[in-house]
Amino acid sequence: MKKKLTVLTGAGMSAESGISTFRDSNGLWNNYPVSQVATPEGFAANPQLVLDFYNERRRELLRAQPNDGHRGLAALEKDFDVHIVTQNVDNLHERAGSTHVIHLHGELMKSCPVNDTNRAYDIPSDRPDLHVDDRDADGNRLRPFIVWFGEAVPMMDRATEWVEAADIFVIIGTSLSVYPAAGLLHCVRSGRPVYLIDPNDVKTYRNDMHVIRAGASEGVKRLEEMLKKSNL
Repeated sequence: MKKKLTVLTGAGMSAESGISTFRDSNGLWNNYPVSQVATPEGFAANPQLVLDFYNERRRELLRAQPNDGHRGLAALEKDFDVHIVTQNVDNLHERAGSTHVIHLHGELMKSCPVNDTNRAYDIPSDRPDLHVDDRDADGNRLRPFIVWFGEAVPMMDRATEWVEAADIFVIIGTSLSVYPAAGLLHCVRSGRPVYLIDPNDVKTYRNDMHVIRAGASEGVKRLEEMLKKSNL
């Protein structure tokens, strides 16, 4: 039976693919106030601004391609039961071939009714923009299928189950500063190895992690080598 390898990914996972990050020194939140484009209140106050923001993110995603880090995680499914919990709203993990992916913060290529954010509709890649007057078949106004600040994270319980079941836990490209996702590290069972891949120093309460100081593509390559050497 394959060992369960659970991976938590953040913005650094997709940065090499050209996806704009939010929290870096030149990130999106420096140009767009969070309260205006990433809250229910911001959408109610100026839906056009919010839709324009996510329409641009969607166009950026459609120009992007999975990087070697995404492809490397998908390839690990040959030897491990890989489950990915991502804070990213892009679909690059799926496009790279990963088959078990949870999106904690929603999915950019989907919309949902404003009165039922648990019901999602695919947005066609040839018509990627949402408009203020767009509605579903029942006449409900549509919004981006994104978990905004102040909203519940509906996939958190399942993500916790995946982490608790992990034989190996891997963290890639996240500062571990955004909750509740950062709290998943506390759910790793005692004695299970934890690998951290990031080119930057990530502050954490654990000092027993295997740290790989590299970007996603190089880091996943080195992770695969380390897993082979350790016979995990």
